[in-house]
Amino acid sequence: MTAVFVHGNPESDAIWGPLVDALADKGVTDVALLSPPGFGAPTPAGWDATPGAYVAWLTQELGTIDGPIDLVGHDWGAGHVFGLLAEETGQLRSWAADCAGLLHADYVWHDMAQVWQTPEAGEEAIAAMVGLSVEERAGMFTGLGMSSEIATSLAEASTEEMGRCVLALYRAAAQPALVELGKRVIAADRPAGLVINATGDAYVGSALGAEVATDLGVDQLVLQDNGHWWMIEDPETAAAGLAGFWAGL
Repeated sequence: MTAVFVHGNPESDAIWGPLVDALADKGVTDVALLSPPGFGAPTPAGWDATPGAYVAWLTQELGTIDGPIDLVGHDWGAGHVFGLLAEETGQLRSWAADCAGLLHADYVWHDMAQVWQTPEAGEEAIAAMVGLSVEERAGMFTGLGMSSEIATSLAEASTEEMGRCVLALYRAAAQPALVELGKRVIAADRPAGLVINATGDAYVGSALGAEVATDLGVDQLVLQDNGHWWMIEDPETAAAGLAGFWAGL
């Protein structure tokens, strides 16, 4: 079994460090961390940064990993997992993802996403982000409760190219794109799954995530009062939940 982790925006694979350490304490050591193009990894020539391109990238990357594969997605990494589930999942033994409320028919993109989806306003917001020094960006992340090491990694990954990918990705995913994706995922023939529901996540409401878990017919790993970066806030609880899920397959 290989546990494969995919992160989101604006992140690098450093966010998984505390969780990977906690999983190792439970005997889960076969781990692979995948960085989506533009988000801690280079972009190929001509990269259009659309949801479909990221699903194709993820499919290709999974093909290089010895199975069985237990895939875990966070933030847009979860979005890429959902995109994969809607198309083809023969590579997977299981999946686990947060932000499941993205698939809910009532989901509305959060305020910053709507800024990124707006021409000119999105470009201005990205220019302001990448215009900060690495130290200033790192300070923003430490203010969210991240360690200096993780915050610096995320700050260094927040490049102009990441900004271009952010704009393309969010604009291609403007509603009703997610509503349609949700319908496709629910209708798909899926492997065993787990919704990670961090109840304090301000970007995707936990109530919507719980309803999506019911629609998908899967269990939830409820992380009470944890926020968007649950894998940093309480890695031990998350590791116990994931390890238990995998052991039960």
